[in-house]
Amino acid sequence: MPLNLTTAAEAVSFVQPSNRVFVHGVALTPHVLLNAMTDQADRLENVELVHIHTEGPLPYHKPELKDKFHSNALFVGANHRKFLAEGYGDYIPVFLSDIPLLFRRNILPIDVAFVMVAPPDEHGYCSLGTSVDISLAAVQCARYVVAEVNPHVPRTHGDGFIHVSQIHAAVEVDYPIHEARPEPLTETEIAIGRNVAGLVEDGATLQMGIGGIPNAVLAELTGHKNLGVHTEMFSDGLIDLIEGGVVNNSRKVVLPGKTVSCFAMGSRRLYDFMHRNPSIAMKETSYTNDTSIIRRNPKVTAINSALEIDLTGQVCADTIGTFQFSGVGGQMDFIRGAALSEGGKPIIALPSVTSRGDSKIVPMLKPGAAVTTTRAHVRFVVTEYGIADLFGKTLKQRAHALIGIAHPNHRELLEKEASVRFNGYW
Repeated sequence: MPLNLTTAAEAVSFVQPSNRVFVHGVALTPHVLLNAMTDQADRLENVELVHIHTEGPLPYHKPELKDKFHSNALFVGANHRKFLAEGYGDYIPVFLSDIPLLFRRNILPIDVAFVMVAPPDEHGYCSLGTSVDISLAAVQCARYVVAEVNPHVPRTHGDGFIHVSQIHAAVEVDYPIHEARPEPLTETEIAIGRNVAGLVEDGATLQMGIGGIPNAVLAELTGHKNLGVHTEMFSDGLIDLIEGGVVNNSRKVVLPGKTVSCFAMGSRRLYDFMHRNPSIAMKETSYTNDTSIIRRNPKVTAINSALEIDLTGQVCADTIGTFQFSGVGGQMDFIRGAALSEGGKPIIALPSVTSRGDSKIVPMLKPGAAVTTTRAHVRFVVTEYGIADLFGKTLKQRAHALIGIAHPNHRELLEKEASVRFNGYW
């Protein structure tokens, strides 16, 4: 069966007023379809867009389209923050592992799914490539599936296959998918990476995201043995470890021999490495982020970040005060999964200060800040100044441990605030 090829203008005619439209995210944001849809704004109104973080400029952000399109983000990316803060959209707090349930249980029924896929193979199957995540459930639940078919999308192994019979309209496009090239590591990131790497044992199963700190950790693991990967995010930093045999996934219980992920973003080198690579299994978030699955692997070492952490161990990773910066994502999925894994280590890694020099270890979270990970879930906290193990610690012991890894310029003030908090019994 051939693809139902058509123009972008015809393809987006499936979108009707008051529809809910799923938008494929991360590196596979379908810009041709989004532009074609907003070009038809005159016939549309009250169209709701749901997605995790997207990349590139979003045409429905234009002020004159505010009454036409409304975005309910399931995770907020950099291109959406200002738009959200100005009231052009909203955010749905939800664990990454739970998002497919919103579609499958008809809590967020999908009218039209916009996706980007690799061209079909000889059997008629397209691939969701670098972003299976929540998109597989959206495709399976949508009334209509509209796809950009792009030869730049890598064909990946795992669960992200769509037969051409599932695609109601397809538009052939040919443009590079979004890349995020690794930046040079800072001295702070290198120091944090070294501290975190000291917690990683041979035979551990890793979860980590993108950015300087995860890349710094990976750069310090070249002397380790028999590491595995079961993560939500896959980026360039893992390639050398896989090719060098450090990551061989031999000790994993869940899909041994496979690097497991649900979405990837990085350089073209990463996408070429993933293309037709049978050692990589791209799965849905309901699988990669399922705590009951994560915990089955040995020594799960989950490395996540934070915007700030208070002296009791409460982690804020998705807001700056009331400003929605990102989202809940999968942090809690993996923090808990790692804690329940035999020999597992849940880790929050962050610089001791912001770019402006403010302490990220604070007496109290900012007013309105969201608690992404509770103090009962937090165990290891790592900065460039060391490691604080909070598991089994009292409130006072936690404060002492966290102050010990704060930036030296802020420790005296933190000590004073802790003394006030604990009525001088400090």
